[in-house]
Amino acid sequence: MRLEAVRSSTKQAVLAIVFAVFALSLGDALIKASAQSLPLWQMLVMRSALVIPLLWWLARRNNAQTLRISGWVILRSGCLAVMWICYYISLPLMPLSVAAATYYTAPLIIVALASLVARTWPKVPVLLAISVGFLGVVLVIQPDVTDFQVAAFLPLFSAWLYACAMVMTAAKCRKDDPFVLAMMLNIALVLAGLAIGWFAGRDGALVSSVWQPVDFPVAATVFALAMIMFIGSLGAAIAYQKGPPATVAAFDYSYLVFSIIWGAVFFDEFPGAVALIGIFLIVGAGLVAFSQD
Repeated sequence: MRLEAVRSSTKQAVLAIVFAVFALSLGDALIKASAQSLPLWQMLVMRSALVIPLLWWLARRNNAQTLRISGWVILRSGCLAVMWICYYISLPLMPLSVAAATYYTAPLIIVALASLVARTWPKVPVLLAISVGFLGVVLVIQPDVTDFQVAAFLPLFSAWLYACAMVMTAAKCRKDDPFVLAMMLNIALVLAGLAIGWFAGRDGALVSSVWQPVDFPVAATVFALAMIMFIGSLGAAIAYQKGPPATVAAFDYSYLVFSIIWGAVFFDEFPGAVALIGIFLIVGAGLVAFSQD
């Protein structure tokens, strides 16, 4: 009977993570598509402002009476806010599948950082997986030293920041209410967006454009992005609470499949053969690393 319950819980976790990454990948495609009509900072402020009241209500409903906020929670939120900004900046500058594949080196970085924090040497298969994953990144972004593009490394920097935040979550924020963590992240995104907007002044610029008028289609897009972020973050939390982390993480990689689909559907973007090989190497390396956890 217990085995049946475990299998049911794992099945629910898998469905939750697949649905979450489906929503998040769609949201990233919408952000990439709306980059020409809405500056990034304005989108961040509007989207997160819609989500914060709902998260606050859920946090109170979830018996987080004191809404305790530690310095580690603030630092975690700052890392994730910068991570999202860097990743979103990269989306209009490269194919969605390339940005996603580079960003999904985060699980490998998490394994490496967790070993460093625990002061343990990673197993040999994990070290090989990290090396293969790095090779996959090189094949995906295909850096050209004669024409250096900083944008190509923004998703990689995002992956590093995400890994730092997740290791921080496990080591220092384990007892914090998940709705409070999500609420503080969105507050950090609003503050970061307002900080960028304070210096805005160039019309048409992706990041620093002035506040744009919001018509019904733009408002509908922002509302959809807010709901997508809420669904995605909640689905991921449920998945990692209900299922084995290694199993959930394996299905987390389905984001890459969805990113290829959205890139083809919305932007007529198709990764080349070399990039596809790199994506498979990153996925395979991640699966090997998690199987050794």
